[in-house]
Amino acid sequence: MSALRSFLKFLKRERAGFDGDLPSTGGYKRPKRLPKALDRPSVESLLGAIDVAKPDGLRDRAMFETIYGCGLRVSECVGLNLGDWDPEGGVVRVLGKRSKTRVVPVPRGTALWIARYLSAARPQLVRRPTEALFLSNRGGRLCRQTVYDRLEMWAKAGGLGGKIGPHVLRHTYAVHLLKGGADLRSVQELLGHESIATTQVYTQLDLEEVRRKYLRAHPRG
Repeated sequence: MSALRSFLKFLKRERAGFDGDLPSTGGYKRPKRLPKALDRPSVESLLGAIDVAKPDGLRDRAMFETIYGCGLRVSECVGLNLGDWDPEGGVVRVLGKRSKTRVVPVPRGTALWIARYLSAARPQLVRRPTEALFLSNRGGRLCRQTVYDRLEMWAKAGGLGGKIGPHVLRHTYAVHLLKGGADLRSVQELLGHESIATTQVYTQLDLEEVRRKYLRAHPRG
C-alpha cells in the first residue's frame, strides 16, 4: 500500500494523467496470521517419539507435557521452580508477562510425567542446589533455545513435517480446550492474555477447519 501511494504521488507530481485524491490507508490493517496448531494424533506422535529411557529424554517428555497440558509460554516453562508445582492441589503457579502470576490446573497425565521426572531424572541431572524445575544436562536452569532445539528434534523423530516450536503446543492447548467446550473467558485466563481479543484468534482456527471439511465434502468444493 505504501508503494502504491508513492507511485501515485509521483504521477501527480509529474502531471502524468493523475489528478485525484490519494487513497487513505489509515484503516488498512494487515490480516492477522492464524497460529499453527496440531491435531491430537500429531500431539501423540510427537510426545510418543521422545526417548524417556534417558534422563534428558524423560525431562523433555515432562516439559513438553507441561507446555501442552498447561498452555505455557516457553519463558514461563523454563522459569518454573520446584515450589511452583503443587501436586496435592493439582496446579502450577506461573509467572507470566509483566510479572503477572496465574494458577493453572495440571492434567492428571501431565502430573504423572512431572512426578516421574522428579523422582527418576532430575536427581541425575542436578549438579548443585537449584530451585529450577527443569534442568539442563549441566544441572542448571534450561535456556529457551534448548527447548526449541529439543522440540524440533523430537518433532522430526515423530514424523511431523515443518518447524515446530513450543508456541505451537501452547496454541494447540487453546484450540483443544475450545473444541472441548471450554468458554473463551476461561481460556483467556488460563493463557494469561490481557485482552480477550487475543484469545478469539483461536476460534478462527476452528472455523477454518469447518471450511476445509466443507470444501472437501461439497460437490462444488
